[in-house]
Amino acid sequence: MATVSLGFEDQLWKMADKLRGNIESSEYKHVILGLVFLKYISDSFEYKYNELKEDGNGFEEDRDFYSADNIFFVPKEARWGYIKDKAKMPIIGKIIDDSMSLIEKENKELKNVLPKTYARPDLDKTKLGELIDLFSFDLGSKEAKEKDLLGRVYEYFLKKFGSTEGEFYTPPSIVKLLVNMIEPYKGRVYDPCCGSGGMFVQSADFVKQHQGKINDLSIFGQEFTATTWRLAKMNLAIRGIDGNLGERDADTFTNDQHKNLRADYILANPPFNIKDWGQNRLLDDPRWKWGTPPSSNANYAWISHMISKLSPKGTAGFVLANGSLSTSRKEEYEIRKNILEEGLVDCIIAMPTQLFYDVAIPVSLWFISKDKNGRKDKVLFIDASKMGYMETRRHRELRNKEMEQIYTTYHNWKNDDNYEDIKGFCKSTGIDEIESHEYVLTPGRFVGIEEEKDDGISFEEKMEELTLELSDLFQESEVLEREIKKNLRGIGYEL
Repeated sequence: MATVSLGFEDQLWKMADKLRGNIESSEYKHVILGLVFLKYISDSFEYKYNELKEDGNGFEEDRDFYSADNIFFVPKEARWGYIKDKAKMPIIGKIIDDSMSLIEKENKELKNVLPKTYARPDLDKTKLGELIDLFSFDLGSKEAKEKDLLGRVYEYFLKKFGSTEGEFYTPPSIVKLLVNMIEPYKGRVYDPCCGSGGMFVQSADFVKQHQGKINDLSIFGQEFTATTWRLAKMNLAIRGIDGNLGERDADTFTNDQHKNLRADYILANPPFNIKDWGQNRLLDDPRWKWGTPPSSNANYAWISHMISKLSPKGTAGFVLANGSLSTSRKEEYEIRKNILEEGLVDCIIAMPTQLFYDVAIPVSLWFISKDKNGRKDKVLFIDASKMGYMETRRHRELRNKEMEQIYTTYHNWKNDDNYEDIKGFCKSTGIDEIESHEYVLTPGRFVGIEEEKDDGISFEEKMEELTLELSDLFQESEVLEREIKKNLRGIGYEL
């Protein structure tokens, strides 16, 4: 079997194309992700099965030999080979649903997690069979297991087809930076809006890379969207991470699944600027110690919720839209002022635009600490807004050395170890100075502007390069326009 390669996204596109016209594009990811998971655990099982068969001791059907290696036991009627052999049958939907049920029965940690919706009438069974035939890549190899495969598939479908459910896949570079900033070696890790579980996966990887023990982490999460909650359960289960994601999908504000939790680390990427978040039902909630967040925007409700969940020495790192740094709305201003004066804000990082596939707006990273060790009257500001490179014309990535520069600067400041302000990049700022700026937390106000360096390229050369780039974009636009018109003609429409 072929391993996951650079053609992975091309294969995903072909899969999505098989579903076109049959169901809504926002549903593609749920249909394909379930099959990806099924093939992933089946391929992993097959690797172990063949290994046991080669040993010749007859243990290849003994489930204990699989659980010992953190591999799910897959019954014969749920294995990918069996499913593929039946792909052309009109009852293939029921066969897949039955396979999911059999796997849940054999693996208690997956109970009520796997999707069993493939027999539904609106899913064309011929197309479903053709979709199964497209699964040619091997998901059980070492290479595949080293990647956040479910997260990659999820990211792809959000990028290509968007989301109608308010979901935002957090780019791996942001997750990696958050994890390296707060360093969750040991203790309780919480994500109040955990999505597909990427924060937990990166936290576990961080512990492994630093020779720690995964069992030293206790994972707690909550997710509002049912399909995404199940995806997170699958993602953790694949990696052998034991996590408490609550009894079910639920709203974090109105149905907190972890009311008594006090976390040592919080990592989160809350949905930005949610308008109707249920404030009218929570007016006297004890989480609003620093002020009641406005009903029209949940940003400061997320901030207050996360601070309320921290243990006495806890640290939180989370993503927010830049507007939260400077909003002058009375309720939000009051909360920001109060948490600053209490010495809870540790560090603010301005990030560049276009890091997310699904939103283009710039974001900032907030770090809150209950244990600032003499830094209560200081906040570290870092301006990373010029960092990164354009991986595509629309998507930016951070380089590893840039991430290292950011988190090393933070740790040097935090540990009072050879830290110094760098104009245009970082500054340790007192609360008095922040107050003089009306508690606005935009890093650019404090770090200053880096002195312009002459790059040796003349204006004429730069203008020529920009003109060529613009010409390329126009040509690309023409190609896309022709393709759209061709596709429209194919379904009976003419522009």
